[in-house]
Amino acid sequence: MENSFSLIGMAAKGGWLMIVLALLSVVAIYIFAERLYVINKVFKTDKSFMKDIKDYIYAGKVRSAKALCKRDGTPVARMISRGVDKIDRPSAEIEKAMENVATLEVAKLERRLPFLATIAGGAPMIGFLGTVSGMIKAFFNMAQAGNNIDITLLSSGIYEAMITTVGGLIVGILAYFGYNYLTARVSSVVSRLETASVIFLDIVQTKDDKKVVEQI
Repeated sequence: MENSFSLIGMAAKGGWLMIVLALLSVVAIYIFAERLYVINKVFKTDKSFMKDIKDYIYAGKVRSAKALCKRDGTPVARMISRGVDKIDRPSAEIEKAMENVATLEVAKLERRLPFLATIAGGAPMIGFLGTVSGMIKAFFNMAQAGNNIDITLLSSGIYEAMITTVGGLIVGILAYFGYNYLTARVSSVVSRLETASVIFLDIVQTKDDKKVVEQI
């Protein structure tokens, strides 16, 4: 009767380190899915958001602008809301206030990403640890057998060495690509925040210029 190939059976031959790698893979998947959900919510900002803010500011409807920011509830909206709070202050002060909010918002989005980066770097190292321990086991069994060396004595150690290496690399590679994808998405959010900040400052400056023209 032929032995059937089973991924679970093969993974079991990798020893207890495969349990560690399995746990790391679950953690990596959770972090990736949770952060992806949070980051993607940022891109749901209404395309007319900044236009509506401009209209409200020009019309002097500061409360309406604040209410719009609250309804939108995205990092961009929270940053703009802070700018609206400081709308009668100098432009430098408004910019600094929004910059502080943007920094906090980006930090929130990057939460748990260092753990994903750690898994990306640590999983292959755990796999290589399994490689070393597996080869030690294989050579120990060989030494114990003396002149009666049988390939089956070496198989368990070699299995552990190879399987943990593959497992560590798979988990590490997936976590690495996941981390880079999420950091790229965060970078896109940073670009949105910077763009919105420039637009809002231009709105405030234009509003002030209009007041000067009206006074003349």
